[in-house]
Amino acid sequence: MEVSMTREGPEADLLAMWRIRAFEEKLQELHKAGDLLGSVHLCIGQEAGPVGACTALSEQDALFATYRGHGWAIARGVPLRPLFAELLGRATGVNGGRGGSAYFSAADHGFYGENSIVGGGVPHAVGAALAGRHDGSGRIAMAVFGDGAMNQGAVPEAMNFAAAFGLPVLFLCENNRYSELTPIRDMVRNEALTDRATALGISATRIDGNDPELVRSTVARYADAARDGHGPAFVELTTQRLVGHYIGDVQQYRTRAELEEDGRAEPIARARAALAESGVDTDAVERAAREEVGAAAAAALADPPADPTTAKEHLYA
Repeated sequence: MEVSMTREGPEADLLAMWRIRAFEEKLQELHKAGDLLGSVHLCIGQEAGPVGACTALSEQDALFATYRGHGWAIARGVPLRPLFAELLGRATGVNGGRGGSAYFSAADHGFYGENSIVGGGVPHAVGAALAGRHDGSGRIAMAVFGDGAMNQGAVPEAMNFAAAFGLPVLFLCENNRYSELTPIRDMVRNEALTDRATALGISATRIDGNDPELVRSTVARYADAARDGHGPAFVELTTQRLVGHYIGDVQQYRTRAELEEDGRAEPIARARAALAESGVDTDAVERAAREEVGAAAAAALADPPADPTTAKEHLYA
């Protein structure tokens, strides 16, 4: 079976989500084998957000992700081999092996990097939107962050700045119900995170973040409005991660029943069920993604390690 490679449509969405899922699962294998070192945060279970949202961005637009950003980079078009190489500390990585899992960027693909400071990419996105107003690029910016970042002071400050100046920036909050290891319900009195945006005068909506087509249409509508001068918008994507906050987190704070329920609700399970009813060979879609990811990982593993004597290059203060 030949799998469609078009950017939109249920089958293409499933392939794109499987590409991200397979990439993240391969990282788990590499970490266990000792090939991948350091802290790694996976987005397994949250693939529909990047697959849907990134199609609303044009080439010149700027995307700023959280440290759980591998899926967003892949959806933005960053090739798998140099992405693997970066996380594996190879010289052929998108940043020469210097960025690693939590700090890499790929400006050639409109992916302006992750940030290990919770919510740290939000002010950067607002700055990119402000610059786009003056450099003639027509750029809009997108900031992606988790529900826990809503309690970081820089996030509402940046949102207020964007609202006050009507900047073309989209704030996407991936609400997976856990701020690291703590349920969001234990951290806030009002769980409607969209209320914080509307209080600042920002258009906001809360949607099912496990539906890539709904994410696509919602984000595209706000992106078009931002390009037309209607200012920022806030989209809360309700979703779930199926793995720990980081590789090694055994999730003792979650019940087996909750994990089983999340496994039924997650985007790939839902997409597979719907496409199977239409006669699509969803196993072939999965195989295609896993073959692509496996080949990219093997090639990256064969690439030369980054030269440690160059560690002080490409730095500024």
